[in-house]
Amino acid sequence: MNQKQRIATAALVVALGSLSALPAHAGGKEKCYGIAEAGQNDCGNLAGTHSCAGQSTVDNDPGEWKAVAKGTCKDIGGLLKAEAKRRYAEQKNS
Repeated sequence: MNQKQRIATAALVVALGSLSALPAHAGGKEKCYGIAEAGQNDCGNLAGTHSCAGQSTVDNDPGEWKAVAKGTCKDIGGLLKAEAKRRYAEQKNS
């Protein structure tokens, strides 16, 4: 592999890696809270206690989310962010 091929390969790896950091709403997706099973969340939670996928500890925690097809969250029993924040605050204060 010559130098130009190495540079092109490295650039491709960086470009593809940045695609995984796209927001949940990109590509027709939206964050749907309260549907993730323990260990199955897609990223950080509302509480800010973790910032990684797979770190939820409770099924259907209203502070945890998964990316779903836009417009389907309510249909599958999930919460959009504003409602999830309210529910999470209520759960925290009870």
